[in-house]
Amino acid sequence: MTSSTPEDVDVVLPCLNEAEALPWVLARIPTGWRALVVDNGSTDGSADIARDLGATVVDEPRRGFGAACHAGLTAATAGIVCFCDCDASLDPALLVPFVDEVRGGEADLVLGRRRPRGRGAWPVHARAGNLALALMLRRRTGLRLHDLGPLRAARREALLALDLTDRRSGYPLEMVVRAADAGWHVTEHDVPYLPRSGASKVTGTWRGTWQAVRDMSRVLAERPLVPTAAAAATAQAQAQAQAQAQAQAKGGSRR
Repeated sequence: MTSSTPEDVDVVLPCLNEAEALPWVLARIPTGWRALVVDNGSTDGSADIARDLGATVVDEPRRGFGAACHAGLTAATAGIVCFCDCDASLDPALLVPFVDEVRGGEADLVLGRRRPRGRGAWPVHARAGNLALALMLRRRTGLRLHDLGPLRAARREALLALDLTDRRSGYPLEMVVRAADAGWHVTEHDVPYLPRSGASKVTGTWRGTWQAVRDMSRVLAERPLVPTAAAAATAQAQAQAQAQAQAQAKGGSRR
């Protein structure tokens, strides 16, 4: 697979007090891509650090992982949007083949399956909650995924057409559920998962994990939707990708 071209990619980085991790994360954004750091009420100067390091900062005062992610999505302007945690547990450079897969029309949504590296990278209670949700997702949608991790890539217009409404911990799951309802091709690839910098706001405790599972269970309990706008946006994106691939193939055959 060829390397992704540098233009037309935004990376959404939800951020709440990640001053320690930001330099590492932003240094690994692929050249030419735009980092959108969504400040979700930080009190440690994260927003100023992000600006000083060249990132675009989006302010989202309403607390919630989903609120931060969606604020970044609506602020994005690139054709392809990626998501990555801002705590140094995931390397945003790993998104390059994800973007290539979306751009080439091989997938509509690409997810990273987290593989822990080092002690404390993924607490047992967080892993157990994630496994339970993956099994519930399989029963609800038929998708045989192993993880609902935050590292992901898709086309912006198609994501917006999903009309996501959760603004808490259920946002990542809602994206996958509605993508499945719209007939998206969803793929998953292993990615190394490192010990995060600082304390987790969600899965660092049993209580936080339980709240996340509760939010996501509510998403799974919703009746299946038929987001025709999302399906149309996906079909259009697939047609464009196929046309681009055919044009490149013709150009290569002439040389």
